Amino acid sequence: MTAKEYLSQAHHLDQRIDAKIAQVASLNELATKCTATLTGMPRNPNRGGSTMADAVCKIIDLQEEINRDIDRLVDLKREIVEVIKSVDNTEYQILLEKRYLCFHTWEQIAVDMHYSGKWIQKLHDRALDVVADILKAKSVHDSSEIGRAHV
Repeated sequence: MTAKEYLSQAHHLDQRIDAKIAQVASLNELATKCTATLTGMPRNPNRGGSTMADAVCKIIDLQEEINRDIDRLVDLKREIVEVIKSVDNTEYQILLEKRYLCFHTWEQIAVDMHYSGKWIQKLHDRALDVVADILKAKSVHDSSEIGRAHV
């Protein structure tokens, strides 16, 4: 996994959470549209449960999934923060935080940091190189820790 892919995980997870939240809103809307039809005719015993009950069950399942994803997002962001803190250059740290933790656009970052878009891209490339080295070192350290734990 590249440094950019590693850092982008939080944004992708955030987008999935947003999509699931939209699904919950859609299911809520569907559940409120459900109406009972009262007739004197007997119900078909082979027919499934009510549409509203099905929608409510799906909403609950999806909300539990969203909560698990949010927990994972918080943990992932904490992990990414630690990697970004390991970067010695504060300019790189600010850029990385704005991009990968706050999900700002390149234009927003350039304006906030008072640089041109071209310079922001150069800084970003340099920052990613530093993060790649940190991740490589962390990977080597983690694998050596695992090796010692099994001895």
